[in-house]
Amino acid sequence: MDDIAFVRALHVVGVVLWIGGVSFVTTVLLPAVRRTKDPQERVSLFERIEGKFAWQARATTVLVGASGFYITEVWNLWGRFYSASFWWMHAMVLVWALFTVMLFIAEPLFLHRWFLRNAKEEPESTFRLIEKLHRILLVVSILTVFGAVAGSHGMSF
Repeated sequence: MDDIAFVRALHVVGVVLWIGGVSFVTTVLLPAVRRTKDPQERVSLFERIEGKFAWQARATTVLVGASGFYITEVWNLWGRFYSASFWWMHAMVLVWALFTVMLFIAEPLFLHRWFLRNAKEEPESTFRLIEKLHRILLVVSILTVFGAVAGSHGMSF
């Protein structure tokens, strides 16, 4: 079996699970949780469900980062980072880096505590902010996936 094809398939599966999960959280989970009457119950429900997805997100970002680096190294794609026409390569790295920092650094060190503290003091505005940030991350992620798939199949931008 061709190892690069296998790694590329792992990369795509990782992206599907990761960004698909972000899409689910943004378009299904957050709106459903928002309909919960009690603001404190909202936070608790979101914490319980989203906390389980965080492990999937961490595992898939590691998989996507490792496989993306492997593909770039084996195919010697480093030169693409010098060309604006391969903007989607930069976008993939930036989206990956943003999520990696959020999942492995910001959330465990301070973001989780910030969320819990602010959710107790201002549950409505905190939840609106979380929804807004998730929407922004989802849109950026979808544009990046679109650009990466189209660009890697020869579409010029």
